[in-house]
Amino acid sequence: MKSSALTLLTILALTTAVLADAKVGFAPDDTAASVLKRQAGQRVELRLKSGEKIAGKVEAVGDKAVHLAALTGQDFFDAVVLLEDVSAVVIRTGGK
Repeated sequence: MKSSALTLLTILALTTAVLADAKVGFAPDDTAASVLKRQAGQRVELRLKSGEKIAGKVEAVGDKAVHLAALTGQDFFDAVVLLEDVSAVVIRTGGK
């Protein structure tokens, strides 16, 4: 299951990088944690293995979890998401 999630993350990051002139800065050895660390202070959407989506501003990334602040649609709430539950990281790279 982890390898399929990593494959999905890799495909998503490569596609996004090509479409956005490599603004994500994808590297072949990237993990969800390393991608999220580069997005510190930026808004991202996480797709979870359960099928849920959660979006917010990346506050901090640890070894096992990511702290999202100002959740979309729930501005007064924060969340801590286990990295093992993340199947994709969606990053807006262009436009408004």
